[in-house]
Amino acid sequence: MNTKIKYLFTALVFLLPFISKAQLANRPINLPKYDQQKLHFGFALGFNSAKFLVKKVENFNLLDSVYSIESSASAGLNLTILSNLRLGEYFDLRFLPTLSFAQRNLDYNLLYSDSIPISKTKVVESTYLEFPLELKYKSKRVDNYRVYVLGGFKYGIDMVSQAKVKLEDPDIIKLSRNDYGYEIGLGFDFYMSYFKFSPEIKMFTGLKNLIVPQNTIFSSPIEALYSRTFTVSLTFE
Repeated sequence: MNTKIKYLFTALVFLLPFISKAQLANRPINLPKYDQQKLHFGFALGFNSAKFLVKKVENFNLLDSVYSIESSASAGLNLTILSNLRLGEYFDLRFLPTLSFAQRNLDYNLLYSDSIPISKTKVVESTYLEFPLELKYKSKRVDNYRVYVLGGFKYGIDMVSQAKVKLEDPDIIKLSRNDYGYEIGLGFDFYMSYFKFSPEIKMFTGLKNLIVPQNTIFSSPIEALYSRTFTVSLTFE
């Protein structure tokens, strides 16, 4: 996860009890009947940090041209529409169709015989249409806020995938068009005067191998690529 995001979220967790205690006195209860609604909607703006989990081929150490492969994270943007179904006092079911713009980097160290080692980064850009289904568990409401955790399953379609490109271009890392995996997260609900505001952080771990086999210097050393994405989002309901 991006270091700055870690620090900001940690600061929010530690400061929240002190902020709420200072404002508790004489504070009106906002939206007192909000949680009794069976169904409500909202939208979210999110910022993601995406990378790959790289699994190398078994004989990677015997390759004479690729010395190492690592994945580094890059920032992206999420736009989400939210539908929330109340299951009970502490549980909600959420469906969040999302348009996600992500960039993931593969960093190679290449070592050819009788040559100077060189580094090269392959940038893999994706535009996903995602369909997460999440179960949300909420704490008891205290004043105008509550804490929640969530978990669920997400399926995504990469709308700019080059998986079906027939030409084996050595400069293209081909990925599967479809991805799926599980997602877990933590957030806070703040009840404002006219809407509910919810900052949250989530981690997605892909379960599908995304690499499309190619006999190229950049693809052949990789046995599997899996998605790993951290997202910080601001939700308005």
